[in-house]
Formats: sequence, structure tokens, C-alpha cells
Amino acid sequence: MIRRGPPSERPPTALLQFGVVNLDKPPGPSSHQVSGWIRDAVAETLSEAGKTPIDRASHAGTLDPKVTGCLPLMLGHATRLAPAFLEGRKEYVAVLECHGPVPTDARSVIAEFEGPLYQKPPRKSAVSRRLRVREIYDLEVLETSERKVLLRIRCESGTYVRKLCHDLGLALGTGAHMGHLRRTETAPFDDSTLVSAYELLDALAFWNEDDDPDPLLEIVQPAERILEGLPGITIAPSAAESVATGAPVYAPGVIDADIEFVGEDGSPPLVACYTPDGAAICLGKLVGDPTADTGTVVALERVLV
Repeated sequence: MIRRGPPSERPPTALLQFGVVNLDKPPGPSSHQVSGWIRDAVAETLSEAGKTPIDRASHAGTLDPKVTGCLPLMLGHATRLAPAFLEGRKEYVAVLECHGPVPTDARSVIAEFEGPLYQKPPRKSAVSRRLRVREIYDLEVLETSERKVLLRIRCESGTYVRKLCHDLGLALGTGAHMGHLRRTETAPFDDSTLVSAYELLDALAFWNEDDDPDPLLEIVQPAERILEGLPGITIAPSAAESVATGAPVYAPGVIDADIEFVGEDGSPPLVACYTPDGAAICLGKLVGDPTADTGTVVALERVLV
């Protein structure tokens, strides 16, 4: 089993092989292109340092080329944590470009869109175009001008803001489309800790060429940061050894849990399992009572070691 140790004590190599960067995506390139550039830069740096290079990097929540903002990048084995981002919310600041003067009742009309909404993905989307429900948690009008409305949108993962803007235009009676869009949160990350690709590249150079790891340690966070929004279960080291070989988490191996079993009628929640020093071991579904003496507690979804 890979022993990474406590997240706060990991050296740069371990962070680059199992870490996350809260990247501020620039306008122009696609999310996939950005991920590829960062993957190659990290892999090259590790190789030059005589370490095992990563062969993958992935982003959390695709942003269109023109869209900017919060694009967490998972490095190396951290890509296995992608399902955790499906549980979190997103937040955007968007410009609604109305096709006529903004009506006087715009705020009240827009407020009606808070709550569950039916959405069908656009034709150019990468998913099947089936009608689905997405939750709009909060829809705030920040500012209005003659033909523009500045919005803050807090919504469920998978919400299409472009489609929301189109529907808002229909409800306002003017027609509308999405103008500039910036993502300010991909839970548990927000725009308070964003870094640019240039800052990351500089940090890689400082570590590799100048033997200065401090900038890199500030920019690349332990992959466990991705899991902060999930309920956690602490398991014994012996149980972690078994999980590493594909065994589920059994009740005798549970040391502590911050979640209650929901029973057979509820949908089993996604949980993260850790060793006592805080290192993530696996993602799984809670299928049994963590306070029980026997039985399976967590069915594995992703082994992280």
C-alpha cells in the first residue's frame, strides 16, 4: 500500500502525484487543453527531478473556452476523486444580455427561478439530451443596466447556465442570452484561493531549478482537500491494508465516523475513508451502520492507494 503520511507533511513530489490546484482558468483554451498543459508540465518537472511522472490530470466541471474562473485540477492519482465534485455546488457570476430594455419587474421574475428546474442539455453538450432536474439554490440580481443584468447563481452541479439565461429571457419577455460568465466556486473550492497557470509553472521552476519548494507547497494542495464536503470515516491501519487490496470496509475496522447510517430506504451517501493520520484511503457508499459490531459498512467505489 502507498503510505503518503499526513496531508500537511507531504513533500512536493507527493503533492504533485496526489494533489489538487485551484486554477483560475483563462479565456481561450478549453478545460481539456488546460488540463493537458498542466499534466505535461508537472510530468516533465517530476522526470527532471528523477521522480515518477504523472500520466494524468483532470478538471472538475467543464468550462467553455470563453468562460473563466474556478477550475480545480486533480493531479496524478487524485483524478480518482472526481466523483466527489459531483456532490458539491457551483457558483457563477453571469451577465444576462437582454434583447430589449430590462423590465421593471425583472428582480421578481428572476427570483421565481430559484428551486428545482427542468433542463435539457444543449445540442453541443457531451451528455445525452434528456430532460433532467437541477436545483437553483440562490439567484441574486447584483446590478442592472438598460439591457444587462448581473447575476450571482448558486446551483447544483450539472446546471447549464447558458440554458438558464435563455429561459430567463423568455420569462422576462425580452429574450436574452448569456454574456460573460465566471465561475466563483466549485465546492469545496472558491475564488479566494485561485492561482494562475503562470504561478504554477513558476512554482514548478523554483522547486526544480532553485530547490525552493515553498511556492509549490502554497499552490498545490493535498488531494484530501477535495473531500472536505463529504462525510468521513476513520478506519484502522489494518483495515486500510485490506481496502488497498479491494476489500470493503467492515464494521470492526471503523474507529470513528461523522455520519449516521440512513437505512435501507435512503440512498447510500458517498463517504471518504481515512487512516488515523488523515490520509485518504478510498471513496465508497455507506451501506451499513458504522457503529455496528459486524457487517459491511462501506462498499468501495474508488481505492486511492
